[in-house]
Amino acid sequence: MSAWCARVIVVLFLAASGSLAAEELKFPHRSHFKDVPVMELEQLYRQLDSSVVVDVRSRYEYEVLHIKGAMHIPLHKDKLPAAVRELRATTDKPIVFYCNGTTCKKSYEAAELVIQAGVTNVYAYDAGIDAWSRKYPELSVLLGKNPVHPSELISSESFKKRLINVPDFEARMEQGAIVLDIRDLRQRDVMLFPMREMRATLDDTEKLAAAVIEARRLKKTLLVYDKVGKQTRWFQYYLEQQGLKDYYFLAGGAEGYHEAKLGKNPIQIPD
Repeated sequence: MSAWCARVIVVLFLAASGSLAAEELKFPHRSHFKDVPVMELEQLYRQLDSSVVVDVRSRYEYEVLHIKGAMHIPLHKDKLPAAVRELRATTDKPIVFYCNGTTCKKSYEAAELVIQAGVTNVYAYDAGIDAWSRKYPELSVLLGKNPVHPSELISSESFKKRLINVPDFEARMEQGAIVLDIRDLRQRDVMLFPMREMRATLDDTEKLAAAVIEARRLKKTLLVYDKVGKQTRWFQYYLEQQGLKDYYFLAGGAEGYHEAKLGKNPIQIPD
């Protein structure tokens, strides 16, 4: 082999390695779900009318923002396969699962579950609703409204401005802020702040409204936490819709709080 050919092979190898590394950074879970076929953003757009799109997130997340025409079948290992088998009996179209974005595993997990259950022609659209709604707002539904104006979508920067770390959260609480735990019932273990917090799941609209009304009436800051700091991203749409201005979220949620208290992983606010 000539030296020139050897150099070409090295360059091609490095380019391929760099491409794989870039994909791993952008889609960190693909390597762990190698048997799950994926559908890219543009491919889903082209095939939207000839596919069955399934949102596997929570009902609350779906009602906040979803792909126009998408069905909602939440990820549940005991119920999802049977539901999708029933769906497959009615159509031979590709079934495409999606969740929040590139760091969310639910789309892969849903596809893997139904593949193992014998359902074929299924995919994970793993760029998620965030990428879809920003690229195709006319094919998205926000709080029951379609089309979506891009300015109505909450940016990552706007969300990050509402994140605070444990010392800041506790300091604001000591100053009289109202604390609200929005974890699902299955996620709750113990209260982080016994006798000092309200609790309301994202499906309990009456309790959520009561917390907002109380914060507004007393002119107090509303401090919110969830399990790992991801549900608050969707709850922010509700708070903005209600016109609340003084609110913050605990970065990392309850799990981040426990780790920070144990000194294992001090919460860092993203840049």
